[in-house]
Amino acid sequence: MSIVSYLVKRFLRFDKEQPFIFLSALLAFSGIALGVMVLIIAMALMNGFDNEFKKKLTVMNYPLTIQPKFFGSVDQTLLLQLEKKFPELSFSPYLTSSVLCRHDSMLEGGYLFGVDFKRESSVNDIVALGLKQHIPTGFEVMTGKGLVEEYAIKTNDRLTYIFTQLEPGGIAMTPKMKRFKVTATFDSGLSAYDKGYSYTTIASMQKILGVPEGLYDGIHVHSLNPEADIARVSAVLPDSVSIRGWWEDNGNFFAALKMEKMSLFIVLMLIILIAAINIISSLLMTVMNRRSEIALLISLGASKQEVKKVFLILGVVIGALGIITGSILGFFGIWVLGTFDIISLPADVYPTSTLPLDLTVGDFFSIIIGAFVIVLASAWYPAKKAADVDVLTVLRNE
Repeated sequence: MSIVSYLVKRFLRFDKEQPFIFLSALLAFSGIALGVMVLIIAMALMNGFDNEFKKKLTVMNYPLTIQPKFFGSVDQTLLLQLEKKFPELSFSPYLTSSVLCRHDSMLEGGYLFGVDFKRESSVNDIVALGLKQHIPTGFEVMTGKGLVEEYAIKTNDRLTYIFTQLEPGGIAMTPKMKRFKVTATFDSGLSAYDKGYSYTTIASMQKILGVPEGLYDGIHVHSLNPEADIARVSAVLPDSVSIRGWWEDNGNFFAALKMEKMSLFIVLMLIILIAAINIISSLLMTVMNRRSEIALLISLGASKQEVKKVFLILGVVIGALGIITGSILGFFGIWVLGTFDIISLPADVYPTSTLPLDLTVGDFFSIIIGAFVIVLASAWYPAKKAADVDVLTVLRNE
């Protein structure tokens, strides 16, 4: 057995004469384990909620949307060209208008979409589920669950939609109004969309808005990999047409989530940093307590590098054991929170009652590497002080 490994094992033992040194090392171990555990669970929670938000936002925010520029247009010809060139993607043309929805004396603002329900069902799973009740035809409408509950609407009830477009009405211009029969509902899980979005046939919208057949306000595109497909589709679009991804409309929101995640990571890493201070104090107390032994070892032929390595390894062992224990506790905490209904989530916001947890490989290794760097830096100074012991002075005095 080498002198380094022998001394590391010796210094790790409980010393009855100096119990506070062992207690300080135990506190350092516990603090690092606790910090790593909390960081793993916190990062898993942040990722889980991020994924849930992304799922919710992409429910009614389509992966890609093709829209005309200021003076451009989206027409049937472009739609057919895109369907032919990209058969793996799904396309759904639409017309839309801002509207006020009136039922009795109640009003609710929102948007009315005119769509081809066959195509729309291929790009929007929520609409596809609603179509199982009934496929609207003519001046029929599919409304959200939130609007149905707010207005206490029953199937085949009538809703009046007030459009922003004006038409001559006697001596003044009046907004266009049209009554629609409610024949189907959808439930996105987000009350803002369920109250604000309604769907009818594209032919009905063309008649109301006076839009020629074959012209659209835009095309919704369903893609499994929109970040890659946006460049492919954009390359074949004319200059008069643009394409946007769902993340571009919600960039500020996800930037804020990313900043929040980074801030949480830094703050929780301070727990490990505070625990690492106990490693410094524990090793420094060991150095001060073992000054005579260190001086004797050096005088008998042990090199200063070996002495430095002893205390460096001693700090790394304490920190590494804390990191390993914290990782095990962290994964166990993730399993418990994800398996058991300890914290209930509102059913109208989340599809599950258990906490959404998703720890990425990158986050896990960032935690491990960050904690190990802090441990290594904490062990370096006491190791240096041990190697710098003045042998002659210590042996003369002690």
